[in-house]
Amino acid sequence: MAGIIVYVLSKDGQFNKNSLGALSQASKLAGELGGEASAIVVGESFSDDALSTLGAHGAAKVYRVNGPEGTSQPAVDALAKVITDNGISYALFGGGLLGLEIGAGLTARLGWGITAEATGIKVDGGKLVVERPVLQDSAIVDVGYTGDGGVIVGRLNSFEPDASIGAAGAIEDVTVDFNDYSLRAELVTRGEQRGADVNIEDADILVAGGRGLGEAANFSLADDLAGSLGGAVAATRAVVDAGWFPYAGQIGQTGKTVAPKLYLALGISGAIQHKVGMQASENVVAINKDPNAPIFEFSDLGVVGDLHKIAPKLAEAIKAKKGA
Repeated sequence: MAGIIVYVLSKDGQFNKNSLGALSQASKLAGELGGEASAIVVGESFSDDALSTLGAHGAAKVYRVNGPEGTSQPAVDALAKVITDNGISYALFGGGLLGLEIGAGLTARLGWGITAEATGIKVDGGKLVVERPVLQDSAIVDVGYTGDGGVIVGRLNSFEPDASIGAAGAIEDVTVDFNDYSLRAELVTRGEQRGADVNIEDADILVAGGRGLGEAANFSLADDLAGSLGGAVAATRAVVDAGWFPYAGQIGQTGKTVAPKLYLALGISGAIQHKVGMQASENVVAINKDPNAPIFEFSDLGVVGDLHKIAPKLAEAIKAKKGA
């Protein structure tokens, strides 16, 4: 049976949304392959109750490893052992920099192939085939695997979590003899960002600012509008490069991929590099003074006008409506 294992990231006791989405996807695919999906966590304080969440998202078994959390090599050691001991065929990661780093290390350790930026996975001929964008997302290609197995790293927000799949999965504690070099790196602190209490990758509403804001101080317009909507603020690469906004809030090909219910773009032209990071948004509203801005081609609602006048009035109207 071809099994699929998912490495589940966590922070402050909360499991990462993208990891849960990958686990739900793995459960579906494993069923089609005639195997099972499992999850693995590496850390020091995962209770049975906490791990039951992973069962609900599709893990038939959860491997619990007591070890350093947040660095790549201990996770590689743990995954390599569990995969080898249990004859698992595929490893799936929800995405992110740590997922890419662990996936690359696991690929080198096991001699498997790896596909990153996966936006879809299907079963063909009893094996997994990965769908991934190429040529700046202008085309989709299918990637298959030869050999004993494969590693798949998803693009952020490509797989939706589903907590209704199963019950509590069986928990197995695994003892791993970590390599000496795996323990040399230590996680000291996690970087924070402007609006650190909101994760833009998980936000249902995003107000993103582009060069059309004019200057860094004008991000107050985005802050105010996001506040009225109960959303978070993000930015394009151009304004991040200009020092107007932290890199942690950058959306696009070299930033983060988001899929909010509402994406409100202020002064964003809509270059392909930005589009690939937000095209999964359910509803896109753009405000731009240039009627020929590319972003209007893929917006659900486009407003041609001066955002410096429109954004404050829109925020004021939303606040008035909520107060009514």
